[in-house]
Order: sequence, then structure tokens, then C-alpha cells
Amino acid sequence: MKVADAVVKILEKENVTTVFGYPGGAILPLYEALRTSILRHVLVRNEQSSVHAASGFARASNTVGVCIATSGPGATNLITGLATAYMDSIPLIAITGQVNTDLIGKDAFQEADIVGATEPFTKHNYLVKNADDIPRVFAEAFYIARSGRPGPVLIDLPKDIQLQKINFSYPTQVSINGYKPTEDGHCGQLKKIIQRLKTAQKPLIFVGGGILRADAKKELYDFATLCQIPVVHTLMGIGSFPMDSPLYSGMVGYHGNAFTQDIMNQSDLVMVIGARLSDRATQNFSAFKGQADVIHIDIDPAEIGKVFDHQIPVVGDAKNILRDLIDKAALLNTQDWLEQVKKLRVT
Repeated sequence: MKVADAVVKILEKENVTTVFGYPGGAILPLYEALRTSILRHVLVRNEQSSVHAASGFARASNTVGVCIATSGPGATNLITGLATAYMDSIPLIAITGQVNTDLIGKDAFQEADIVGATEPFTKHNYLVKNADDIPRVFAEAFYIARSGRPGPVLIDLPKDIQLQKINFSYPTQVSINGYKPTEDGHCGQLKKIIQRLKTAQKPLIFVGGGILRADAKKELYDFATLCQIPVVHTLMGIGSFPMDSPLYSGMVGYHGNAFTQDIMNQSDLVMVIGARLSDRATQNFSAFKGQADVIHIDIDPAEIGKVFDHQIPVVGDAKNILRDLIDKAALLNTQDWLEQVKKLRVT
């Protein structure tokens, strides 16, 4: 089987239904294989549109987005969208054409080091120089893109590699040395959260896009309802908590509600879940200047403590951690606090 045909077969096996792209000379073998595929291809007018469209598709469908571009300027046009997906934790696979392997490093026509150029903006990237590596590379790429903190992965395919034939067999399992995302929260840290909640008089849950990425909306709602804790969210967290709930307390940040800052200032415990606490969400990092303790739950350990000090850090998947907390938590005495939040919202 030709590598180009194998790539299409892999996309089908990964349950990809739609790809976004713009053809060019170095990626034509893959496009030839796409012609007879069941995959829906959306032809864009600029490569930048393809990565943004794939990102939007991934956000809306909760799947991995896929975009395709040719070598050189086609590939470099993806950089802005890849950086956006990287910051927003959106799972993407970007497939780029590249000049023939014997021309790499010789400044051939439309050659660009897209692997080097996108290294700061991808979870990982590959330049495939051995056709037999294709099944492993794509299996790893999809696993990396969707596991842990989701993000974009780029695969650079030289044109001659796309035309080579391989014995195709797709891996059913992936194991990558040094890459083992933490899925479950540390039991000791979870006990600390439960103990701190019991003493909190004005607790607040602060959620970001991580709730949506973890498909943890139900768990968030069940936990907040069980404990009777008000919930605020960032711009990326829109849709993570029902706005018709009496516990819903608005959106934070420059584009949010003015009263949410007052709510945060008066809280004595802020439970941050799946948020990177950017300057836009925290009003230039001023949102946590009060005396509140901070619990920070995130799948990415690099985010915890990056911006604000925290008293209880927990690394893990938000869905799993909230499930564990629901099993251990109980109704809190927050009626006075909820009445106060309600008045702050009105004023």
C-alpha cells in the first residue's frame, strides 16, 4: 500500500470524518489518495483558514481536528492557528507536504523547516524520513493530540515518502517513553481539598476550558450542586456550567461580568479547575489579590503555580478528580454566602 493511501486509511481508522486543506505540489500524492476516500475534504482559500477551521471543528465536535497543507509557504501559513490551538488546548493533527528527502536542507523550491518553526507551538511534531514509520508516527500523533492536556501535533511528509509502498499494519496500542499524563488526582491532595472545603465559609469554583476538554460538565454540575458552591468561568469556559442554575455566577475577566471581581474578592477559597489563569481572564493578574486560599486542579502540571501561588495543587483529569470529590464531599453551609453572591450579581 502506498504511504498516501495508508495515511487516508489511518484517518478513517481514527474516526476522522472531515479534513480541511489546500493542495500544493508536495502534498499531491495525499490528495490523490483522498479523491477515492470516504473522508469529506473542505477546500479552503488559504492554509491559515484550514487550521482555524480544523480547530473550530475540533472544539464543536469534541474530536481531533485535521488540516492539510503543502510545503514551504503552505506549511508556514499554519503557524498562527497551531499557536492558537496550543494555547487553547485543542487537539489537532496538521499534515504538511515536504520536499523529497534527498533535497531536505538544500534550500529547494518551497522548502521550509516547518518542524523547527512549529516546535514552540505544538505538543510534538515529526519529520518522517522512513516510510515504515508512518503507522507508528500517526498512532502516536493522535494519542499525543488527544491525551493529557490536548494540543496540536504536526506531521511533515516528504513527497517521495508519500509515494513509497509499505506493509500496512496500524498499532492498536501506543506507549511512548517519557510521556505518561497523570489522569487521577493524588488521594492525599484530594483529602486536603475535602478538609479545606469543610472550613470554607465563602467557597467559589473558577473553571476554564479544561472542563469542556475533559468532558466534565456533568461532574462539575453534580459537584457544585452537591456542595452548593457558586461557579464562575473564563471565556474558554463558556458552556461548562448551565447559566440557568442558581449557582451560576457569571464570567470572569476583561470580557466578563463586572460583579465577578467583587465575588472573587470576597471569597475565602477559590477552586480553580482547568484554567491557565491568563491576564485576560484575571484582569491583568489582579483577580487573586484577596486573602482566599487557592486550590488548582489541572491536567498540565506546568500550569499549576505558573501565575499564582496555591495552597492545594492537584494534577490530573478534571473529570476523574471531580468524580472522586463527589464521592467524598457533602453539602456545605453556604446559604449566607449564596445570598451575598446573589446580591452582588444584582448590584
